[in-house]
Amino acid sequence: MTIINRADHGREERVGIDKALAPVRMAGLELRNRIIKAATFEGMTPGGVPTEALAEYHREVAAGGAALTTVAYCGVSPDGLTFPDQMYMHDGIAPQLQALTAAVHREGGAISAQLAHCGGFSRNRPRNVRRPLGPVRGINEYGIFSGVPLRGAMTQRDIDKTVREYGEAAAFVKAQGFDAAEIHMGHGYLLSQFISPATNTRTDNYGGSLANRMRLPLEVLASVRKAVGEDFPLLAKINLSDGFDGGLEIAEAVETARILQEGGIDAIVMSGGFVNRTPMYLFRGESPLADMIHFETNPLQRAAMKLFGKYSFPEMPFHELYFLDQARQVRQAVDVPLVYLGGVSSPEAISTAMDEGFDYVAMGRALIKDPQMIRHIEQESQYRNGCTHCNLCVARIAAPGGVHCVLNH
Repeated sequence: MTIINRADHGREERVGIDKALAPVRMAGLELRNRIIKAATFEGMTPGGVPTEALAEYHREVAAGGAALTTVAYCGVSPDGLTFPDQMYMHDGIAPQLQALTAAVHREGGAISAQLAHCGGFSRNRPRNVRRPLGPVRGINEYGIFSGVPLRGAMTQRDIDKTVREYGEAAAFVKAQGFDAAEIHMGHGYLLSQFISPATNTRTDNYGGSLANRMRLPLEVLASVRKAVGEDFPLLAKINLSDGFDGGLEIAEAVETARILQEGGIDAIVMSGGFVNRTPMYLFRGESPLADMIHFETNPLQRAAMKLFGKYSFPEMPFHELYFLDQARQVRQAVDVPLVYLGGVSSPEAISTAMDEGFDYVAMGRALIKDPQMIRHIEQESQYRNGCTHCNLCVARIAAPGGVHCVLNH
């Protein structure tokens, strides 16, 4: 039996916290600590236009001490949006984005843009687009009740166009003052659809083996790198597991990380789940389904959620560091900097992530609950965050005003 001295345990925890709070360099970017605000769609871009509320949301996170705050969802093209109230990167929103990045910089923080494309998973139908496009044709479950029930298969021309759009979007966000970019390769969006064996059954050079399924993500990475240069940090968000039978599992996730390391990524954010199939695999905790139904404006979609939502949004037990076992396997396999994400809401969890050898810690709900969390940790030895993992902030994406913690209002 091992007896742990409480004083020694406290000192060990402080070592982990001190490491997390120390300055660090990511590619050419100096960060004041290793804490990242994870990309969590804010619901503050009505009509695709960033609002002052979005700037204030990220300014508050920066003022609270986080080193890098991530803006989601930065679509790379009009046909890359999941629904119309997301923004895509174009000159028409440049002034608002410049105001956003300037607000974060005034607080001493850095800001990253999550570059994303929905692929064949969308409720959006922009002009001149018949249907969303993914790796293969089929049913677009998310758009059945929004007039886009089918998805098409991307041709080589479509793929080449999308690769160019990622590069153009990256150059654009850099020009608006963003300090880094996160390429979204997880959660069932386009690049995740190509990586996952469940959603990519192509028989050409973009399907089959993992090397082939990684071809498009690597082409996107190369396009983005060429657009922004070597000193601009690029992160990739990947799944450790898709969370359903037949999807990506940890063994291929490890290989995905190795391939991205060889491709020159600066850091990898490890996550999991498909937002249209297994969102609770990502969130854990209480189901927000009832509130999501309440805020849904499409009557047919609301009815479908009442009938079938329980299968996508079952309650899943929350415990801190719930991706740790899987993330360790990636840590053992690669040397590239890794961002631990999943169930971090306390100083103890931050310290453990540091002790496990991860380079950064990303948080979503904990910083929604308390944007000042990092300042409080610096000042309070017994800090407690207060997030109950009710996930009602998730439902507030569609509510007036966007994401907020219901416990704070």
